[in-house]
Amino acid sequence: MKIHNPFRVALVATLGVGLGIMLLQSLQTLSTILLYVGTALFIALGLDPVVSWLERRRLPRWAAVLITLIAVLGLFAGIVLIILPVLAGQIGELINAVSAIIQRGTWQQDLQAWLLLYFQEDVITQVFTTVQDWLVGNIDTISESLVGVTFGVVNGLFGAFIILILTIYFTASTPSLKRSIYQLAPASKRPTFVSLGDQITDSVGYYVMGQVSLALINGVLSLIFLNIIRAPFPAVLAVVAFLGSMIPLVGTLTGSTIIALTCLIPGLGSPTTAIIAAIYYLVYMQIEAYVLSPRIMSRAVSVPGGVVVVSALAGGALLGLLGALIAIPVAASILIIYRQVVIPRMNER
Repeated sequence: MKIHNPFRVALVATLGVGLGIMLLQSLQTLSTILLYVGTALFIALGLDPVVSWLERRRLPRWAAVLITLIAVLGLFAGIVLIILPVLAGQIGELINAVSAIIQRGTWQQDLQAWLLLYFQEDVITQVFTTVQDWLVGNIDTISESLVGVTFGVVNGLFGAFIILILTIYFTASTPSLKRSIYQLAPASKRPTFVSLGDQITDSVGYYVMGQVSLALINGVLSLIFLNIIRAPFPAVLAVVAFLGSMIPLVGTLTGSTIIALTCLIPGLGSPTTAIIAAIYYLVYMQIEAYVLSPRIMSRAVSVPGGVVVVSALAGGALLGLLGALIAIPVAASILIIYRQVVIPRMNER
């Protein structure tokens, strides 16, 4: 191939590369905003089945959206108002217990005596020495991290407010947004495109509602069970169980591990309580995986177990917590396209 004007080709190539780099930098700059938009859209699709159910009861769209949003906000406000005083009291008890241990001045000896029940003395001494050296050598880094956590909490509250506003807008305008996107497809292929789009949005909505239902079941049962076994801070641990169940695949296991370890705190729990809690959550995870989840998620698109594991790990690595949450519905959407578009076209050849 003969190039008649090398300078022009080089200039166009350079401009193309520069434009690509600029677009990537713009996406990186807007990553936080895109994350807010994606989260709000995900939540709005999760609320859409409830809005559609109310519309089928002959309510206008605006009334269905208003009732849904008020119900959701009221539910969370009720949970906060019910749990917050209990959380505040139990966190205060935890602070007082820790303060009492520190004021006695024997917390290291008490902790060593407790650890000697499970580990050898030389291992415990080595661990204490390593921890003390690390704390002394990284005091500046720890202080900066605490300041960063404070700013992170403030930014998180601001982000939650932005997501709330966007969720209200997306929930109210979901049909118009769908129609606008559907108009992008050619008229001859629009019915198929609309069918696929409705299936994908419905699967995402049912998945979100199903995951919230599983989390509520785990949270309520945990609150009852932890009060029965007299676990430390049952309301706090029930919230941990609820939030953990919101994360697919590893959330319930992570929350259960935190709860079992909390039951081992000296003076507040006991090894017996921790073992009982661990056995309960092992049984519950089996019931959730083989009984609750299939029944609750029956209206969502089924995803093979291997795809669930890979998609959840990939989503968590790419987008953190949000990636882990949306990974399975995204995988379900890809499977819908694969089954209804790719395979039929391959069979026609």
